Amino acid sequence: MGSDRDLAVEVGGLTKRYDGLTAVDGVSFSIATGEVFGLLGPNGAGKTTTINILTGLARPDSGAIHIGGVDCTSNPKAAQHLTGVVPDESNLYPELTGFDNLTFCAALYGMRKAARETRARELLSAFGLTDAANRKFGGYSKGMKRKLTIAAGIIHQPSILFLDEPTTGIDVATARQIRQLIADLHRSGTTILLTTHYIEEAERLCERIAFLVSGRIVRNDTVADLMQPIKGRHMMLLSVSDGGPPLCEGLAAAFHPLDFQALPGGLVRVESSQPIRVGPLVRFLEDRGVEVSEARKLRPSLEEVFVQVTGLEAEAMRKEKEKAGGGR
Repeated sequence: MGSDRDLAVEVGGLTKRYDGLTAVDGVSFSIATGEVFGLLGPNGAGKTTTINILTGLARPDSGAIHIGGVDCTSNPKAAQHLTGVVPDESNLYPELTGFDNLTFCAALYGMRKAARETRARELLSAFGLTDAANRKFGGYSKGMKRKLTIAAGIIHQPSILFLDEPTTGIDVATARQIRQLIADLHRSGTTILLTTHYIEEAERLCERIAFLVSGRIVRNDTVADLMQPIKGRHMMLLSVSDGGPPLCEGLAAAFHPLDFQALPGGLVRVESSQPIRVGPLVRFLEDRGVEVSEARKLRPSLEEVFVQVTGLEAEAMRKEKEKAGGGR
């Protein structure tokens, strides 16, 4: 992170249990001022619970929280004036117009009438919602609702922004706009904590990422350092009719020093420090009665690191993405 940067958020040993289930299990991390920090993990990993604790919507069973230098451990609202929150589900009022929702939120932060109306109009314009300013929020599309919810979270120009799954369940064009907005906020110096289960989104937006699995952080590092072990590695994914461990053992014996890993769904992952020649692999498999329906190269990406570190298959994350209706 670099010791020359002040810390905007410090979290130590956060734990939260619900009905005997540990949702957050000793989570610790810190975020430098002006940094985009990502909590990346599947649904149910504890991302939303962590954000809820940091924003005062849930009380931890144990742990310490400092936001903007303010101790929020016993009083989660102590740093509220410094933070903006965009929950995964909109907290705006369906019966109010877009403009009235924004000015109401601004009033909650103590902004004067003229300032909040000016700021609301600025944000409606920036988000392409001017034409919908006087329409009731309940009639907005999913993408429009997401944009107005983010606008409400930054109405008071907070120095620290908590974004929970900002692009889940919205169309591709709106998701792209929101990612651009996050990048713009980062350039302007805003500190951002972003939760997501979109691996490519985390890779694109974040400087530092923590992998959160079953309530625990299993890896926390800069994107550059996370990617370092796979730089220069060659990877391929084979779709085969029978891809169990015995097959991989046979491949490993025949094609040393290639590494083979059996994945669910009839997939075999091949990795090497040298370019991989697909022809001999396919011939070897077909000679043993194994049909190869696809062979594709994998671009070294954060997805590879995530799979290696967590043991979770990226395919499971993709299914969640499809379930949420947010194709990328």
